[in-house]
Amino acid sequence: MDTFSHALWGYGLFGYKRYAALALFFGAMPDLISFGAYLALQVLHGQWQPGPPPIADLPSWLFTNYNVGHSFVISFAVIGMTALWKKEIAFAMLAWPFHIVLDFPFHSFTYFPTPILWPISDFKVNGISWAHWYIWLPNVAGLFCLFYFRRKHKRRIVAIQ
Repeated sequence: MDTFSHALWGYGLFGYKRYAALALFFGAMPDLISFGAYLALQVLHGQWQPGPPPIADLPSWLFTNYNVGHSFVISFAVIGMTALWKKEIAFAMLAWPFHIVLDFPFHSFTYFPTPILWPISDFKVNGISWAHWYIWLPNVAGLFCLFYFRRKHKRRIVAIQ
């Protein structure tokens, strides 16, 4: 799934009550700490190329960051510790594991399968690429439905008050 969609799903599902910016961030965070950081470095060095970079050209830290960001084990441990401190922030952080839920069926073994149980296990699912129209189009339709529902629901709450 693309990073922008992840951010919107995070905001739409977990940022509607409070902490919208945090939900937006955690929806995109697993991609930002790996490919986002790599992209920023490429731009800084004037080496940016459009399209997915070849795996052989990627630095080892990117794989580590990808594993950390795309692991249910890590995400729920961090969210659990945060919940002990401030529960309402933890709710917005649920955009992080939802990012993983959206990723693991839509990443294939050919390019960054999602390591959902890392570091306990190297288990990955050989999914269908999200770039196919029959995956991408329902994603966009789902986002439209979600935000339509949120807007309609918000109007109903305002009318009641």
